[in-house]
Amino acid sequence: MAATTTSSFLLQAAPPAAQALPLHVSRRRRIDRDSGRALEILAHAIEYLADEYVHHGGQLKGSDGQVQAMQILMAANRSIYIACPEIPTLEQRCAAFFKRLFA
Repeated sequence: MAATTTSSFLLQAAPPAAQALPLHVSRRRRIDRDSGRALEILAHAIEYLADEYVHHGGQLKGSDGQVQAMQILMAANRSIYIACPEIPTLEQRCAAFFKRLFA
């Protein structure tokens, strides 16, 4: 199953169970304008669903449709963020500089 956002990203609604996390999860990423807008829209949608869910006194159950909707939106949010390129570390930038300098 696939869904699209307003920024023309194609997202998987249900990520594969064996999906491996990238090695550098905590690394900063360069987020372009479209990705940033998609992340913003998804964050607002997740927050809205969570607030509504708490307001109505729902209990967290995996079979609940609202919880599943939040999980789908969070998976889409992660996939957009992970698709953005990582910002090189200072060490990587220095190594590239010296490589160009002495090459």
